[in-house]
Amino acid sequence: MTVVVLLLVNWLVGSSLITPQSRVQVPYTEFQSQLDAGNVESVTSRAETIQGEFHKKVTYPKGSGETSTRFQTQRPSYAKDDLLKELDSRHVTVNAKPVDTSPSLLTQLLVGFGPTLLLIGAFMWLMQRSASGLSSMGGFGRSRAKRYDASKQRTTFADVAGVDEVKDELAEVVDFLRNPARYRRLGATIPKGVLLSGPPGTGKTLLARAVAGEAGVPFFSISASEFVEMIVGVGASRVRDLFVEAKAVAPAIVFIDELDGIGQSRTSGGSFGANDEREQTLNQILTEMDGFTGTEGVIVLGATNRPEVLDPALLRPGRFDRRVTVNPPDLAGREAILRVHTRDVPLAADVDLKAIAAQTPGMVGADLHNLVNEAALLSARRQRDRVRAADVADALEKLLLGTARRIVLSPDERERSAYHESGHALLGMLQPGADPVRKVSIVPRGRTLGVTFQSADADRYAYEEPYLRGRIIGALGGRAAEELVYRHVTTGAESDLEQVTAIARQMVGRWGMSDAVGPITVLPTPGIVRLPTADGPSPATLQLIDAEVRRIVEESYAAALDLLRANRERLDALAHTLLQHETLDEADAYRVAGFPAPTATSAPSTRNLDLTPGDR
Repeated sequence: MTVVVLLLVNWLVGSSLITPQSRVQVPYTEFQSQLDAGNVESVTSRAETIQGEFHKKVTYPKGSGETSTRFQTQRPSYAKDDLLKELDSRHVTVNAKPVDTSPSLLTQLLVGFGPTLLLIGAFMWLMQRSASGLSSMGGFGRSRAKRYDASKQRTTFADVAGVDEVKDELAEVVDFLRNPARYRRLGATIPKGVLLSGPPGTGKTLLARAVAGEAGVPFFSISASEFVEMIVGVGASRVRDLFVEAKAVAPAIVFIDELDGIGQSRTSGGSFGANDEREQTLNQILTEMDGFTGTEGVIVLGATNRPEVLDPALLRPGRFDRRVTVNPPDLAGREAILRVHTRDVPLAADVDLKAIAAQTPGMVGADLHNLVNEAALLSARRQRDRVRAADVADALEKLLLGTARRIVLSPDERERSAYHESGHALLGMLQPGADPVRKVSIVPRGRTLGVTFQSADADRYAYEEPYLRGRIIGALGGRAAEELVYRHVTTGAESDLEQVTAIARQMVGRWGMSDAVGPITVLPTPGIVRLPTADGPSPATLQLIDAEVRRIVEESYAAALDLLRANRERLDALAHTLLQHETLDEADAYRVAGFPAPTATSAPSTRNLDLTPGDR
């Protein structure tokens, strides 16, 4: 019935579009009368048929006929008048246009039924393609995974550094892909899925490609977000197509980046029903992985920055049953990463990669690659043939602080900034166990008006309570110096207060470093949002945490004021020297303050986080 209605509507609309406009049919005598009256504007003729336009509308038959300025008449074959001469004398335009004719039967059929028939045919073709599983909605369901063949783009474990323990974990996967018979002979099966988790930039994608390169097998790479579209069912179709392609060239590796884009827990409340597109895609992945027999040779690698939000069904044995954490590299790992990234970079003799690695705790592989690239760009701008240590140092400062700003500060502003940074630096030197001060500067960079660098002699993995209190005291040194010298404070310590509040709250609410609260954890990990629940902390507990945080910060601020009062001469000396030189390195800063420089060799890497506008 629907098809019949569509055809009828198509015929009516098509007919109205191709049918010429109607003309009033007048006798030849009426035409002569209108010509004599000067009412004929133009004419077109073919044989004895005459069509044209009147100046004024004419109704024929008069009183009840059709009214129009467009007319048609038939000149009798026996007429003896000189019509052309008469038309010319009346100044009537004689056109060369063809007269209106009705379209042919074929034209009427094509226009009247063609569009509807094409629409029905296209719809039936799409339905057939979708039912066959080869495509969905005209090709949307095809996998968008990029295939990398080992013979064309080969990445190996030699291109990956700083994560040796992870490479050892993945070596078993590589060995299985190379020698599957050895494992099958003993009845062993390789993990069907390996989940790589860790902070951004630690090299998860690079590791996956290295596994494919070492094993010499095809590597299919796709982001989880590429599965999902507005059209329901497309994601599941793409998953099916991806695994069909991988199985056809097995052994192979399927790598799904940012897996949390489709693998979030189905109980988290993010779905709007059982037919949600994201949930269907996840279900299809679960089905494909669970359907492996262990002999197909397809291994799934997944990468995510948030493993805690993944659906438990993904992590059970038989799917992503092996989880590997890719942590930021340690000192030796950073040095190895730098050696990889500087293989094609000419370095001067004064560049010490070990010293650079010591300057960059917490940096991951992507950060170190960016550092090397920025140093090379600076060296090229300075017309040098090799990258020097000064280029690396300037690149590091640029990445940490931003480009130096060309702003002019008033003398009072510069002096206040110098005292602010001197307060940070002096307390860093006075606090037992504090990270040594590596550099002090009042050069405006990025969003800061000054900075104090501090870094440990070695990587830290655990923090004692005295060290954390020392961090709080040091961070409050800038505000304490302003109050001590100027008797009032400014907005320059905004980020310092944010930093000390965050440290104190974690000491009290997560690390059990408060006798009043006790050795319990009542606050979530930073960055993880928890909904209020019945078993969460009570209002009284939260109020107690706030009181303890305030107590710790106030005691630390009082200690910072006392230390600066007792060492006022050192504070003044540091501030005045900063006003003269703007930047002091480690040796000069300790010499001016009257302290011996630390014996361990290191370099600046961490700092008091003065990152808000107007900070000192």
